[in-house]
Amino acid sequence: MHEIAATAARLIVEEGLDYGTAKRRAVKVLGAPSRARLPDNDLLESEVRDYLALFCGDTQPQELTALRQLALVWMERLAEFRPHLAGAVWNGTATRLSDIHLQLFCDDPKSAEISLIDHGVAYEPRSVRGFHGHSVEALSFSSLCPELGETIGIHLMIYDHDDLRGALVPRGSDARAPRGNTKAVQKLLQEPGA
Repeated sequence: MHEIAATAARLIVEEGLDYGTAKRRAVKVLGAPSRARLPDNDLLESEVRDYLALFCGDTQPQELTALRQLALVWMERLAEFRPHLAGAVWNGTATRLSDIHLQLFCDDPKSAEISLIDHGVAYEPRSVRGFHGHSVEALSFSSLCPELGETIGIHLMIYDHDDLRGALVPRGSDARAPRGNTKAVQKLLQEPGA
């Protein structure tokens, strides 16, 4: 299982794959049985952190800061929808290949779409599995990250305002919050080394 996690971590960092896809591809790369036990996300995140420290220590911190700054720009633009940053950009494992995942908590789910239209943003709507396990609407688009000189994928997951209750409860073995609001992201950017 650790070998699958290490291989999946390399695929996440080098190719920008999401955790699920990286785990499945790692099984194939290693020639493991298709029913091999997959590592949990905590183990995989630990392996990603180890890989980043070993191979990307000179570039990843600056890339992460640039992605968090871009996330903050969009969080401020979408402030009325109570945006929260989640995923690799929030937890600190993002590289220039990582997308930004913002969770919006709306009184009216269509209002976020209308806001993007008003900002002239071309987006692609789709459904994804939300943090409660059920399907939620997602709005995906790209935005230029000036510090990196390239476009970054941004995904807005649309939740009902009531879903915000309990959404900030720490989870996992290290009891970190699974997402953070604008103030939390600003605080991350003010930390030494950010």
